Amino acid sequence: MIITFSKKILFALVILFSVAAAAQNKKFKVVIDAGHGGKDTGTVHNGYKEKAIVLQVALKIGKILESQGYNVVYTRKTDVFIELRERANIANRADANLFISIHCNGVNNKAPYGTETFVMGLSRSDTNLEIARKENNVITLEKDYKIKYKGFDPKSPATSIGINLAQEESRKQSILLATKIHTGFKTGLKKYDRGVKQIPLWVLDATVMPGALIELGFLSNTKEGKYLNSAAGQNEMARSIANAIISYKKQSFGSYIADSQPAIKKNTKAEPVDSKTSAEKSNSKSIALTNKKGVVFKVQIATSKKVLATTPSNFKKLKNISKIKRGSYIRYYYGETTEYDKAKKLMIQAKEKGYASAFIVAFRGNKIITIKEALE
Repeated sequence: MIITFSKKILFALVILFSVAAAAQNKKFKVVIDAGHGGKDTGTVHNGYKEKAIVLQVALKIGKILESQGYNVVYTRKTDVFIELRERANIANRADANLFISIHCNGVNNKAPYGTETFVMGLSRSDTNLEIARKENNVITLEKDYKIKYKGFDPKSPATSIGINLAQEESRKQSILLATKIHTGFKTGLKKYDRGVKQIPLWVLDATVMPGALIELGFLSNTKEGKYLNSAAGQNEMARSIANAIISYKKQSFGSYIADSQPAIKKNTKAEPVDSKTSAEKSNSKSIALTNKKGVVFKVQIATSKKVLATTPSNFKKLKNISKIKRGSYIRYYYGETTEYDKAKKLMIQAKEKGYASAFIVAFRGNKIITIKEALE
């Protein structure tokens, strides 16, 4: 009896430690977005190009985080042009825990200097709106931008941006992250920090996880530009940002990551949320049967921890709403079609209803795939 009891205890302990170890091994996923790239040089002053500097800093941040066991996703790792919408899509498809966008400032005045950290908001100060205008204006370099970003004028960031349910919940987390970045610059590097600010930036509006856009400094300032263009300066800035991310993760999630969105590998099965009504259950079954036939497109309109009935009254009178759960978040989709052109029309309809951040998602069966894979 004693031997049997001991074996049971030992077995239980093995299971307990295995579960704990598994929880700890769930990697915290960070998307690092090096702003601009390719034909979009960003700001250029004193011979220094924003696109080149931010790429180096982004890669260095990623390397530090990867050495600490973090799962890092890059929107770009080379000098290529990535559309603004695709940057957000990369983060959303990855089910990331954080989105960090790296930029440099630049004005027609050599005097201004210092770092700034931004989170999504609707601040209306003239200075903040000028920065929003600069970062949002990259949209105009994209083909068909008037269709893809219907309802959003990049030259008028004062236009109200539709903040979805997930962003309402993650706003405080974004401010916490930005504050840690701000503190690192100010106290750790003794940099002049211009503070944490909220402005309407499209790329932050379109991502559903906490995030921040960082302006490393002014390339138009001779001294600061030289510092940011140097390997030593880039290493210091990268280390400071990485430390802020690590500190944020520890404070928000501790040693475990179970309460956050889990790292989901490509083509991981989506977990449907049980509908509350028989009509919704019937609709879910028909969607599943349709998915088995091949690739379908849906338009993601919102993400939230709240479970909402998929009735038109909850979604601005839009019909044919479905939902899928990933981790602790529920994604809400409008429409379903096997034709990409029809999906684009559905996306426009969603935007006209006020879902400014709506974007197309492709499914094969119950698995999310990239738009490129779907079209191929």
